[in-house]
Amino acid sequence: MNETGIRELLDSWVIHLAAERKSAQTLKTYADGVRSFLRWAAATGTPPVLDRPTVNAFVAALIEGGAEPATARSRQLALRRFSAWLTDEGEIDTDQLQNLKPPKLDVKVVDALSDDQLRAMLKKCAGRDLRDRRDAAIIRLMAETAARAGEVVGLVVGDVDVSAGLAVIRRGKGGTGRMVAFGSQTGQAIDRYIRVRRTHRLAASPALWLGDRGKNFSYQGLYSALTYRAEQAGIIGFHPHQLRHTAATRWLAAGGSEGGLMAMAGWSRRDMLDRYTKASSEQRAAEEARRLNLGDL
Repeated sequence: MNETGIRELLDSWVIHLAAERKSAQTLKTYADGVRSFLRWAAATGTPPVLDRPTVNAFVAALIEGGAEPATARSRQLALRRFSAWLTDEGEIDTDQLQNLKPPKLDVKVVDALSDDQLRAMLKKCAGRDLRDRRDAAIIRLMAETAARAGEVVGLVVGDVDVSAGLAVIRRGKGGTGRMVAFGSQTGQAIDRYIRVRRTHRLAASPALWLGDRGKNFSYQGLYSALTYRAEQAGIIGFHPHQLRHTAATRWLAAGGSEGGLMAMAGWSRRDMLDRYTKASSEQRAAEEARRLNLGDL
């Protein structure tokens, strides 16, 4: 299959992925992976063949060119999924990328925010306007439930029951949904936001979170809002994803079960739990060792 054939079928693959209810970000990531492969093939004069030697050369070129291992892994995954779809559709005879191992990822340690840092962020949105109350509610919700930023942005008004302390994630990663619980302080913060939300120009919109100045609220809006609060609080290098790590760390530190955390966070694999709590695992082990006091003979 030549470049023209791949480009033509790429659009059909994206339609297939959309029909499977993949998220818009997933569609973009997969399509970008295939397009990146085609650009590399054209630049190097390499026939864009979906076989192991060619794809391995592409991934190696990405890493040698300074790409993050996660990016190289994502690009390779896109090609593997595309090749599998082409085979299923009868466009190619054999999936030569089947069982191709992904490049290894460096395990990055993401530090959880301390309680003092969380309080500092909340203090910076202690006002009574929509922006302050929205940001306070989002920070509390994410730090308590381990919900992903995209899941929080996607909430609609009917998904949250403040009285019951429950929120429904309609479509989590992989298309699965779940229910998360939150306590009275988070419920109060959400209730305060909902009350001021009634005055917004888009109050009739089903979307729970609304932007300031009468606008909608997107993932970029959440990223900008929370990054701004972190900067105000003096937190360096903040990313909203840290709140998910923070929720996981606080859950275990408070004595919560690993199974409960996995259910709340929407994880189906144990390695995800280990990844998100790696930064605090040694501290928890030290506290446990002191509690066990095995040196007392």
